[in-house]
Amino acid sequence: MFQLPNKETLRFLLSRFAGRRSQAGRFPVAVVGAVCDCELRTLVVCTVVGSAACPCERRGPLLQRLGHNKMEEDSQTSDQLLDDEAYDDHVNECEQVLDIEDNEQENGQTSVSPHIDDQNGESHRSNYLPPVIGMEFESYDDAYNYYNCYAKELGFAIRVKSSWTKRNSKEKRGAVLCCNCEGFKTIKEATSRRKETRTGCLAMIRLRLVESNRWRVDEVKLEHNHLFDLERAQNSKSHKKMDSSTKRKLEPALDVEVKTIKLYRTPIIHHGNSNSNDGEIGNHIDQFKRLMLDRSDLDVIHAYFSRIQLMNPNFVYLMDFNDDGILRNVFWIDSRSRAAFRYFNDVVAFDTACLLNEYEIPLFTFVGVNHHGESILLGCGLLADDSQETYIWLFRAWLTCMSGRPPQTIVTDYSKALQSAISEVFPRAHHRLSLSLVIQSILERLGEFHELEEFGNVLHRIVYGSLKVDEFETAWEEMIQHFGVTDNEWLQSLFDDRERWAPVYLKDIFFAGMLSFSPLFEGYVHKQTSLKEFFHMYDLVLQKKYQKEADDDIVSADSNPILKTRCYYELQLSRIYTKEIFEKFQDEVEMMSSCFGITQIHANGPIITYIVKEHENEGDMREIGNFEVVYDKTGAEVRCICNCFNFKGYLCRHALCVLNYNGMEEIPFQYILSRWRKDFKRFYVADMGSNNVDITNPVQWFDHLYRKALQVVEEGMISQDHYMVAWQAFKESLNKVRLVADKHV
Repeated sequence: MFQLPNKETLRFLLSRFAGRRSQAGRFPVAVVGAVCDCELRTLVVCTVVGSAACPCERRGPLLQRLGHNKMEEDSQTSDQLLDDEAYDDHVNECEQVLDIEDNEQENGQTSVSPHIDDQNGESHRSNYLPPVIGMEFESYDDAYNYYNCYAKELGFAIRVKSSWTKRNSKEKRGAVLCCNCEGFKTIKEATSRRKETRTGCLAMIRLRLVESNRWRVDEVKLEHNHLFDLERAQNSKSHKKMDSSTKRKLEPALDVEVKTIKLYRTPIIHHGNSNSNDGEIGNHIDQFKRLMLDRSDLDVIHAYFSRIQLMNPNFVYLMDFNDDGILRNVFWIDSRSRAAFRYFNDVVAFDTACLLNEYEIPLFTFVGVNHHGESILLGCGLLADDSQETYIWLFRAWLTCMSGRPPQTIVTDYSKALQSAISEVFPRAHHRLSLSLVIQSILERLGEFHELEEFGNVLHRIVYGSLKVDEFETAWEEMIQHFGVTDNEWLQSLFDDRERWAPVYLKDIFFAGMLSFSPLFEGYVHKQTSLKEFFHMYDLVLQKKYQKEADDDIVSADSNPILKTRCYYELQLSRIYTKEIFEKFQDEVEMMSSCFGITQIHANGPIITYIVKEHENEGDMREIGNFEVVYDKTGAEVRCICNCFNFKGYLCRHALCVLNYNGMEEIPFQYILSRWRKDFKRFYVADMGSNNVDITNPVQWFDHLYRKALQVVEEGMISQDHYMVAWQAFKESLNKVRLVADKHV
C-alpha cells in the first residue's frame, strides 16, 4: 500500500515525478493538484511539452481559473474541476507546475495565491475560459454576458444571430450568438460608405433551454478567420452595454460531457472524538477502495511513465488519491491513441474483463477498431474497484484527453455500475452490450444444465437468425419453456435488457464490426499476470500492433486482389477498401449467387420494398430465407432487414442484388465508408489546438511555433526517412529565419 499521510509527503511525491528534466532538456512532468478543504484529495500528473524558458506568467491563478470558487461553494462533496481548455493551454505551452501555497484563512481552508506582477500589481490571468459544449447557465442573460465577457477579453465583439421561442409563447428557448464579423454585407448594405467589417467568420455558440430554467451550450465554433482588435472590440455595441459587475459574478456550470475532468469523491468522514459506528464502517469501506499495490509495483509504474515521457512528449497520465493520500486509480494515454481517436471515434469498446474477473491487475482498456478491422488501444486504466464513482472518474479523465468528443457507440460487458457511469458521462452515446459476452455469460450461468449444448445451438439460432422483434420474442419464450428455465432470474434479467444486446433491436446503430469484441491483450494477460510482467510486455504488444497496421497498409496499397465474380461492385471496392475489409465484402458478392426471386411487394412513390429469397443452406435447397429490402430511387438509398451495413460497415448480398436489379452500376458513395479506405490518411500526432494567433503577442508566437515544431518532430520519429526530411526542413527554415534577422541588423 502506498500512503501519503500529509501534504509534506505528497509534495515529496510530486517532486519525485516533477522535479526532473530529461537529458534532452524537456520538462517531462507537470503536476496539477486540486485542493479543497485543506485536503490534497486529487493528483493529476501530465506530460509537458514546454521549453526551458517559460514564457507564461499565469502559474498562480490556474486553480482559480479552473473553478476553485465552485469547489468552495460545494465543499460538502469537495468537487474538483480540472478544465481541459486550461489543461491543454498549459500542457502545450510550457512547464506549468501549480504553486499551491497554504494561506490560512478564517475558515481554515487552503487557498491559492495568484501570481502578481511586481511592477504594476496586475494579475496575468484569463478570467473567462473558452466556451465548450455542456456549459450551463442559470439564465439566458448569464450565458450572453459570459460569452460577451469572453469575447471582450479575447478581442472581438458578438451579436445575436438568431433566436427562437416556444410555440404560442414569447418565452425564449434557444439562440445563436456569433462573432460580429459573421456573414457579409447584403446588396443594399454594399453601397454604404461604412467600412466593411464582416469577414464571414464562423465563430459562434448555440444555446438552448434545458430543464425549464437552465441554458446549455450545445454547439461551439472557436475558430476566427480574422485578427483580434482589442480597441475596436472595446468600442463595440455589445461591450458598451456590458455591466462590469456582471463580469465578476459569472461562472458557468459544467455538464458531464464538457471537455473537463471532474474528479470528485464522497464527503469526508470526520471522526473527531466520536465513536460512531457509521463513521468507522464508512472509513473501513473506503479503505478497500484502493489499488492493492506494493512499493515495487509503484516503482514499476513510475519507471515506465518516466521512460515513456522521454520518448513521447504528449503522453499523459493521471492519478487519483483518496482523502488519506492512498492511491485509488491510475489512467494513462499516449499521443498515438489520442490521435487515433480522431479517426476511429465512431465505436469504442470498454474492456473490463480483467477487473470483473478479478485478475491480478485490475486493468481497464479503451479499445477501438482501425481501417483494417483490427483492434487499437485508446487508453488504459488501473482501477480500485468496479463502482460507479470509479468509472465516472476514469471516463471523465479519458473524455478530457479526447478533447471532449464522446464516441457514438460504446460496447461493454454487463455491469450496472458501468451502465450508470456511462449514462452520466456519455448521455448521448449509444451504450450496448457485447453480444459474445452476453451469450458466454448465459452459457456459464447454465454450466450444469444437462442439455447445455443443444440449448446453446438454439440460443445462437434465435439471437443471430431473428429478423423481426416479434420473431425473437416468440422464439425466446418457446426456448425457455422447452428447456424448463422459465424461473431462471439471470435469463429473465437479460431478456428484460434485450434492447441493449439483441441484434434485432440494434438496427439503427453503427457498430463497425464491433457488435462483439475480444480483449486487446488477449493471450498476453492472464489471471496471475503481475503488474511488472504487464508493463514489461505492454510496449511489445503495442509495437507488434503498430507494425501489423503498417504492414497491412503496405499490403493493401500494393496488392491487386483476385476477383471471384464478374460483378462490377467487386471490382469497384477492390480499388478502394483495405485488403481485410474487401475480403469480407467479397464474400457478400460471391453469395449474391444464392439469392433469387426478387419480388416487389410495396411501392410508395420512389420508395419500393422488395423481398429477396435466398437459399440459406447449400446442402438443403429447401431452406429458403426471405429478406425485406427497401430501396429509394431518389437518393439511391437501400436498406436490408439483416442490417449488415450498420453491423459490419458494408452492404450485404441482398442489398447488392436490389441495386443490381434497379440498374445501379456502382455502389452509391454513401455506402463507401472512408474509415475502410486503403488510402485513408492518418497522422498519429495529437491535436495541438487552435491556430488563432495574436500577432502582437510574443507569448503566442512562442506557443504557436513550438506546437508546430513539435508536430514536425513527432512525424520525423516515424522512420529514418521521415527523420532526414524533418531535419533538412529544420535546417532550411533556420537559415531562412536568420536571413530575415540579418536584414534588420
